[in-house]
Amino acid sequence: MGGEFAKGTMNVPLLDLKAQYETIRTDVDAAVRGIMESARFIGGPEVSGLEQEVARYSQCAHAVGCASGTDALLLALWALGVGPGDEVITSAYSFFASAGVITNNGATPVFVDIDPRTYNLDPLKLEAAFTPRTKAVIAVSLYGQCCDIPAIKAVCDRHQAFLIEDAAQSIGSEWEGKRSGSMSDFGGFSFFPSKNLGGAGDGGMVVTQSEEFAERVRLLREHGSKPKYFHSLVGTNSRLDALQAAILRVKLRHLDRWSEARARNAALYNGLFEGSRVVRPHHDPRTRHIYNQYVIRVPKRDELRMFLTERTIGNEVYYPVPLHLQKCFASLGYKEGDMPNAEAAAAETIALPIYPELTEEQIRYVAAAVREFVDS
Repeated sequence: MGGEFAKGTMNVPLLDLKAQYETIRTDVDAAVRGIMESARFIGGPEVSGLEQEVARYSQCAHAVGCASGTDALLLALWALGVGPGDEVITSAYSFFASAGVITNNGATPVFVDIDPRTYNLDPLKLEAAFTPRTKAVIAVSLYGQCCDIPAIKAVCDRHQAFLIEDAAQSIGSEWEGKRSGSMSDFGGFSFFPSKNLGGAGDGGMVVTQSEEFAERVRLLREHGSKPKYFHSLVGTNSRLDALQAAILRVKLRHLDRWSEARARNAALYNGLFEGSRVVRPHHDPRTRHIYNQYVIRVPKRDELRMFLTERTIGNEVYYPVPLHLQKCFASLGYKEGDMPNAEAAAAETIALPIYPELTEEQIRYVAAAVREFVDS
């Protein structure tokens, strides 16, 4: 296949939000105009409407909007009373927020290795990480595939620990028919623009089945104030803007269609990589995979990145350094070799374009370029 593709023959970005916008421009523009004309920018019917719709979509009793996906996790830990002296177990392989929120609440992160196929926290390795100080577990549903929440929750229940699902990448994903975010004490969603359900800026949401937990998060996101200027506890300012909520309500109506298009694109990639040395994403048959990312494993990953970039093919590494080896956590005493699956994933994985608006021609171009490098 060498030489079949000249450099820059086709431009395939990692994500094309302009292409998405063109499909919903009229409705999004109307939603934005409605907020500007109402001049109600904080709270109001758009925020409460989105909360109700996300709760229903996620099979949850309650949803509480907040400023970001990071704050969703931070508020959940805060609502559970996690603080100094506590330990919180999480995956060694995730976006930094999964561990950063633990430290920001004054607790100590404890890392567990991942399943090398799904990249999610390995339930079989979880039990050994518990100590008398363990207060909670943050299980990450990475790349759009719900992790094995029932198995993880069974371990948490034995140790009387809380369970939070970091569902930032997995809204709409399912485990045996149950939606991501609905099976734990709290779920946390991110509306960062690159997500399957992405806003025009930062935004997040906490979901829960507990009215008590939901009310505590509502208080915490608004300085612990209810009614206004009367504070029963000390909270912070972490509200979801009405402008973001209005845009997200438009997009939520299209979310299942977009997720299905991502799954079709993944299936096409999978077929094109048949017989290649490319390791394709593992889809656990118990899950509905929404493919927030399409992540392959290859030898010489960094060289492949350069090869693809030269051919104007967008790509990204999620994530190049596992959490236990981040410099800021050096004091915890982890060393290279402690989490071999996470470390191998950090060295070998690369994400390819998977967004719904990709054409078949673009996907075939990307797959052919990957195979040209990997298999030649």
